[in-house]
Amino acid sequence: MSGLQYATISLKLRQLNNLPIFLRGLQRFNSTSANKPYYVTTPIFYPNSVPHIGHLHSLVVADVFARYARISRPVQGVHFMTGTDEHGLKIQQAAKAKGFDPQSFCDQLSQHFRNLVSKANISHTRFSRTTERDHHEAVEYLWRELDTKGLIYKDMHEGWYSISDECFYTDTQVTHVTADGQDYHISTETGSKVEWTQEENYKFRLSAFRESLLEHFKNHPMAVYPEQFHAEVVATLSGTLADLSVSRPRSRLSWGIQVPNDPEHTIYVWIDALTVYLSATGYPWKSDKSVGKKAFWPPNLQIIGKDILRFHAIYFPAILQALGLPLTQQLLTHSHWTVDKRKMSKSVGNVADPLQAIDELGLDAVRYYLARVGGRFKDDVGAYQHSAKHASSQLTPPDCEAATLLKTLRDDDQGLARIVDRHMQNLELADALDRIMDTLSKVNTLLTNTAPWGRDVPAETVAETHAITLETLRICAILLQPVIPDKAGELLDALGIPKDQRMTEYAALGHGQVGAITPGVCLFTLPKTATRG
Repeated sequence: MSGLQYATISLKLRQLNNLPIFLRGLQRFNSTSANKPYYVTTPIFYPNSVPHIGHLHSLVVADVFARYARISRPVQGVHFMTGTDEHGLKIQQAAKAKGFDPQSFCDQLSQHFRNLVSKANISHTRFSRTTERDHHEAVEYLWRELDTKGLIYKDMHEGWYSISDECFYTDTQVTHVTADGQDYHISTETGSKVEWTQEENYKFRLSAFRESLLEHFKNHPMAVYPEQFHAEVVATLSGTLADLSVSRPRSRLSWGIQVPNDPEHTIYVWIDALTVYLSATGYPWKSDKSVGKKAFWPPNLQIIGKDILRFHAIYFPAILQALGLPLTQQLLTHSHWTVDKRKMSKSVGNVADPLQAIDELGLDAVRYYLARVGGRFKDDVGAYQHSAKHASSQLTPPDCEAATLLKTLRDDDQGLARIVDRHMQNLELADALDRIMDTLSKVNTLLTNTAPWGRDVPAETVAETHAITLETLRICAILLQPVIPDKAGELLDALGIPKDQRMTEYAALGHGQVGAITPGVCLFTLPKTATRG
């Protein structure tokens, strides 16, 4: 191996260690059809302000799973939905404050999210907006279906209402606080201020589905991940479950979908928003154009933040059961990105700009960082405590003899794809990336310890080191495609790997081969402000 080739490979390995971790969970539950397209969704984002790093985190997580599905089971296809949630009181108020009508306001801000999706190289197949006509029709159809089944009724409703969260809370979900000389109540789930409200609403008979939902989640321990959020859902369903208020007086909330045949009420924004996962597949699947899309349902994986768990793990499954539709197979619930232990929030003003991060650090470095640092999901992540420097310092090359490393690398190269796939199926993104980066660290150590460019190194050692290095790079680059698609693609191009040999079935020793190598390819450069440590 020439010094130039070594320097190129060494730089690739060193800089790949600078990326993040993301690879967990596919097909834990078989769908109604084993060969159905893989359907993954992000939350639909509320465009009352510009995107922040938490939005990009959700997008990247979903994109990793979508891309992994494409390379691990390409014949099935992938449907990947993201979009914007554009109705509700917050939008109505924000638009008025800015001097816009709500639709123009949404058009403008929704474009910011489209720009982020494009700049982050998100491989979505559908960008949905809740102001679109086909979605509007789907919501009305769903309402009528529930009403026809006797599951919606009109009644007085009272409770603690949060304008910020756009939902009611019970007494057990709020707490009294005193701050700045004022007494008020806040939600224990989100910290948002609440006020006691009494009004006439339509209600959905949510209580009728408590036992069936409880049985479902007890029988499917991976239906919600991580485990603490599954336990939270089971605990909620083990108690009393009140019926759900599903409308708001139109005199207070006009920016939303009117309740069919009742001009005085607007459909609750969360009923509207949750229906988007159905409308994105062509629901109610009546037209010739949409009926074929029914094969997408149910979602294999939905990515959500922990603050909207109740809506996705209790309200939405109850609605699906009411409609006789299969439930989402897995809910991956991630924690929050925080600043000084406070959730990033547009209303608080402590957000980090994802577009700025991409401009300064490079797209795939940011994707890797979000995946590596944010890929364990169980705890909140301090955005400025876990720097790129911190992420890159987690791997220390092992001190091993060359012969031991060669054997270890052969074993890794043979079994790495299976290990990564197991982590993916278990929704263990960080662990999957750990294994890939550990293998790259070993080959980097092999190169350092063997020094195959030296004059006195036996030809057999040079050839063996050369071969295992290239094979390891080929395998790891295939497996890194979901996380750093551009840079992994550049590495595969540099190794001369054909496009049709970049699926996971080729990510094993001897299941593919390196072609004509392009020397001098530099995948990453350290930012000028970066320091080694």
